[in-house]
Amino acid sequence: MSFDARPLTDPVDPAKVRAFAAELRSRPTGGPSASTIIGIVAIAIAAVVLIPTLVGVVLSLASFGESPAAAAIPIVLIALLLAAVGVMIWMSVRNARVRRYRLHGFAEANGMTYEPKVADPPLPGVIFHLGRARQATDLIRGARPRFVEFGNYQYTVQSGKNSTTYRWGYVAVKLDVPLPNIVLDAKGNNGFGSNLPASFQKSQRLSLEGDFDEHFTLYCPRGYERDALYLFTPDIMARFIDNAAELDVEIVDDWLFLYTQRKVATLDPATWAWLFGTVGALLTKFDQWARWRDERLAAETAATALPSTPALPFSPPAGMLIPPPGVAPQGRRLKRGGTWIPVIVLFAIVGFWILSRLN
Repeated sequence: MSFDARPLTDPVDPAKVRAFAAELRSRPTGGPSASTIIGIVAIAIAAVVLIPTLVGVVLSLASFGESPAAAAIPIVLIALLLAAVGVMIWMSVRNARVRRYRLHGFAEANGMTYEPKVADPPLPGVIFHLGRARQATDLIRGARPRFVEFGNYQYTVQSGKNSTTYRWGYVAVKLDVPLPNIVLDAKGNNGFGSNLPASFQKSQRLSLEGDFDEHFTLYCPRGYERDALYLFTPDIMARFIDNAAELDVEIVDDWLFLYTQRKVATLDPATWAWLFGTVGALLTKFDQWARWRDERLAAETAATALPSTPALPFSPPAGMLIPPPGVAPQGRRLKRGGTWIPVIVLFAIVGFWILSRLN
């Protein structure tokens, strides 16, 4: 993968920025984003509520002024405030346009493409099917030597009257064949427990050799421990430790995902250098994963190949008994586990209530 970060920091031509913004507006989209709708609603509320209130305050202050100059002071201050708000909105729009233009230029300079937004991306990773208002933004995609997508992602979870928006950065790498669902929960980015939005049954944990367990907790479907050892050879484990120890990793279907709770698509050259280096180091090892086959499918293939009629007068080629790429149903998804946090909170509340009653 080539790496040219100059478009992220080089001066930009305002005319080209405006032209690119016009081009993006002309593209078909799936409708306005949630943030756009919220912004429109906020502006409408401000226009209906705040402006009449400000006018009333100005008129009240002006009526108490002893001179025209004194009465004009509140008007001038409010006008300056409105002008400052207008400038901030203009700068926000301008900076967003420049950011998109720079990312587009960065993608082109590195043989990739840029997409500003995708609503509800159809990816199988653990973060992509939660909440509502799901969208990926600032996607940068490459097709060679294999498909890679860098993007920012967010979704909103509603809890009663409150809602929380969760933001992630991710890298999606297309693999050659489907593999068992395996998760590497990085310990370097955890706080109070795992930062992943899902928990997995502890019986699916697998300990690997060396100091790999100091950096990651590996989960694989029960019965697939030997397959995980085949996939995570010592040299591949070393690549993950050296390059991705701060990233959570998920293998699901024929995808590999790297997750982080910071922006991936950014204007920071150092972040891109780190990500390109990480992906480049891993890509060189993915070819050997293409040879993996699920022996459970081999057993199913052999069972269906058994003749119900007398034996054939010839032996079928051995290659016919090799299973096709794929994963048996029991290995396609990890089994989710419950979380102890609500139980701990409940016990804390009950304990506090008991102590308060005793005192």
